Amino acid sequence: MVNDRGVTETDATAHTITGDGAQPADGDSEALLAAAVFEDLPEDRYLNRELSWLDFNNRVLQLAENTSLPLLERAKFLAIFASNLDEFYMVRVAGLKRRDEMGLSVRSADGLSPREQLQRIGERGQQISVRHAKVFMESVRPALAEQGILVVTWADLDGSDRERLSKYFMEQVFPVLTPLAVDPAHPFPFVSGLSLNMAITVRQPEDGTQHFARIKVPDNVARFVKLQDAQREDGHHNVRFLPMEELIAAFLPVLFPGMEIVEQHAFRITRNADMEVEEDRDEDLLQALERELARRRFGKPVRLEVADDMTENMLELLLRELDVDPDDVVTVPGLLDLTALWQVYGVDRPKLKDRPFVPSTPAMFSESAKSLFSNLREGDLLLHHPYDSFSTTVQRFIEMAAADPDVLAIKQTLYRTSGDSPIVNALIDAAASGKQVVALVELKARFDEQANIKWARKLEQAGVHVVYGLIGLKTHCKTALVVRREGSSIKRYCHIGTGNYNPKTARLYEDVGLLTASPEIGADLTDLFNTLTGYSRKDTYRNLLVAPQGIRRGIVERIDREIAAARRGEDARIRMKMNALVDEQVIDALYRASLSGVKVEIVVRGICALRPGAEGFSENITVRSILGQFLEHSRIIHFNAIDEFWIGSADMMHRNLDRRVEVLVQVKDPRLSAQLDTVFNSALDPATLCWELGSDGAWTPSPHDGRPGRDHQVAMMASRHS
Repeated sequence: MVNDRGVTETDATAHTITGDGAQPADGDSEALLAAAVFEDLPEDRYLNRELSWLDFNNRVLQLAENTSLPLLERAKFLAIFASNLDEFYMVRVAGLKRRDEMGLSVRSADGLSPREQLQRIGERGQQISVRHAKVFMESVRPALAEQGILVVTWADLDGSDRERLSKYFMEQVFPVLTPLAVDPAHPFPFVSGLSLNMAITVRQPEDGTQHFARIKVPDNVARFVKLQDAQREDGHHNVRFLPMEELIAAFLPVLFPGMEIVEQHAFRITRNADMEVEEDRDEDLLQALERELARRRFGKPVRLEVADDMTENMLELLLRELDVDPDDVVTVPGLLDLTALWQVYGVDRPKLKDRPFVPSTPAMFSESAKSLFSNLREGDLLLHHPYDSFSTTVQRFIEMAAADPDVLAIKQTLYRTSGDSPIVNALIDAAASGKQVVALVELKARFDEQANIKWARKLEQAGVHVVYGLIGLKTHCKTALVVRREGSSIKRYCHIGTGNYNPKTARLYEDVGLLTASPEIGADLTDLFNTLTGYSRKDTYRNLLVAPQGIRRGIVERIDREIAAARRGEDARIRMKMNALVDEQVIDALYRASLSGVKVEIVVRGICALRPGAEGFSENITVRSILGQFLEHSRIIHFNAIDEFWIGSADMMHRNLDRRVEVLVQVKDPRLSAQLDTVFNSALDPATLCWELGSDGAWTPSPHDGRPGRDHQVAMMASRHS
């Protein structure tokens, strides 16, 4: 039969569909044979995922070191590095520590025990933390000072500055400080994770007795006290920032009157924040998660950061009282917690930042265009954010559906969204107008749990049907389904993307998404939502690969079909763009492809456990990483010989393929496939600035022969305004 776009459809019941959405194809038997005939691959074929992550953060640090970048962007990358490293310790290191303490001897894919991994992480973590601090102290901080943005100490201030700050301290800071003594009547206070603290020794003048005290640097006032000076010749003001711990240190005699201040040092603790929620069918998941969130702040310490001027006696006291292993101490020069550089980045100095980019709006969404829904019936639309605006496309799609009287239902997954989400507001408006609205809110989205609980309750109060997904799985897919009455028939309109429905991060994250009126995809999403909200056990789809059942199987099966094509002499080639490549089964399938002569090109932002370019098993594989103004976040896969492009939410990681609901959708329209091909061609251009992964696991900046490189993201921006 022919659909309303003039495309011939096949009745889904007229042929067999495998559980991963794969269609029977010529050469399947050859693919199965190809998968079975290879000799054993070497045991050292995997790179360690944790060390690979540290390599990724090292690439972020290299951006901060790059003097060709705008100065405040370099400060921003220092802040990103710091927050990345915090999360790594809170989750990944915490998990390894738990396994080690429980005596679990499960080794990583590269053969290391948890203890061996912790040892290597500790050594490398110390090295990059010191380098991070020195990049700020020796490069970024002096460069900022030359531009009139100064991070100063109390000793740098004159009398008038100190007088003004004295008033500020007494009125704004002093009332919220709580000095906590430690003695037989006052046990050592609890120190919350990621809080900045001051460890102080005071002495009684009468008998010389010394006591320890702790002050938490308040997190409800700005970390840097901002001082603005007279206008400069260039029209800007000099801006000075005084760290809050410097201000508090200057007024310790006010906090401990009658005592002598012997020493004071900054420290910071990182705690295990990897929650374990027991999902009992008889318990409310929301209540269980709220209880676990309350426990998170009491997690075991996994890292103690101290300034390098801390005395041995003070450090020993902290190790004893905080129950921290000496191997978990990270000693850094200068300021602790450079995530505070986001405040410096906020200075209004446009010339010291990347030029602002104005996203484009596809013609389909222009005010002069006819109905969006009629346009989608004529053809699919591929969106590439942030080059294509999210707010005027995906957000507008949901808002138009909410306001359209012919729309009967809206169903959407929400993994992460912004605090003032227009998407959530549109769903609330839709429910208020009598539409059936279903929102699948993933309560277990790490570090967004509290925000998602808030939105879940707000949606429920507005009459939206809120569900929390499947027991034991996170719902990570990015899908929206709009059901609309058109005459005597019902039409379905879909969005499937690689990024969250978050208008704020959509301006910073690079993602792709498909808007379509395809009846097959509409039927697939209907089945998927029925699985997520009810008791459906559906695991076969027409045009989707769905985890946990189908994505790994579907990807490996397609790799094997490329292998079979290569054996027939066809132009077999695999291109993958993703955030992480860790899954051993997928990696081994790519090794088999390499051995068969299939060219494999991978663009990975973060972790890569695959070892490329190794003699005997991966000579035909290249891996590169692109970092820049935007966070490369899209997942795109291309199988050349079988002519298939796929996009979706899943990285090639165990958690994505086994413990999450993920969706990949095939992009069949040749116009849209050409757009994805352009993205790959730009990212894989030999002149594109990137890092290349060697067979030894080392990342090397490229081009590295002195040639000027091209910026992939700049090229993508230029294409929107050409």
